Amino acid sequence: MIIDPRPGRALDYHLVLPASDGHDGESVLVEEFTRQDDLCATGLHSASWTPSDGWWSSASLSRGLRADPAVLARVVPVGRAEAADAYRRLGGGDLPSEVVLRTYFRDHQPIAAATPLRLGPTQPPPEGFHERRVYRVLFAKDLRAEQVTALRSRWRTTGGGTAGSVADGRHDSGGARFTWDLRRVSHTLAWGLDVTVLMREGGAPAVRETLMNLTNLLRQQGLITVTTERFA
Repeated sequence: MIIDPRPGRALDYHLVLPASDGHDGESVLVEEFTRQDDLCATGLHSASWTPSDGWWSSASLSRGLRADPAVLARVVPVGRAEAADAYRRLGGGDLPSEVVLRTYFRDHQPIAAATPLRLGPTQPPPEGFHERRVYRVLFAKDLRAEQVTALRSRWRTTGGGTAGSVADGRHDSGGARFTWDLRRVSHTLAWGLDVTVLMREGGAPAVRETLMNLTNLLRQQGLITVTTERFA
């Protein structure tokens, strides 16, 4: 499996399409998760821009786009370059830098954080590793069959995932070993990416990089990140 060498983006960009059948975005939405040291999400910053209102911040918008199917259908995750193109096309000029964009984050949405949920007896890490972590990244929206096929190809899925997974992968990097499975988890939170990490000393930077890369790859397939939590 080949990990995208670019570091995970700190900010997530989205276009919000008009309620009609138009394909051009009517606004730009920028978000950033706040996280604990172990990368579990503790909250979400957001700011939205429209030609009529400029920049404004609303926690209720971030909640609504993940819970309301009608709103969710209009939100498309994009990269910064595409967001900048839309911003310019809608009359905003040059998209501000990420440093400036963060100054527009005024209405923070907390996400309840808890100690890792233990789903069974704690398994010691195998010899050579000092810690085992299990993460779940939750996503809203759905994947088409061809998108699942693309992920399987990108991750070189072998079918070795656990029951219920539609795609899986594995990767060794920077003092850590990763295995993951992608599965449906409910009707409202459509997909869960379960990532098991075996860590050696000094492996923490690789955990951040790999989790962000995996998350960004699923965003590129159209999914909206909801939260990151730990099971172990």
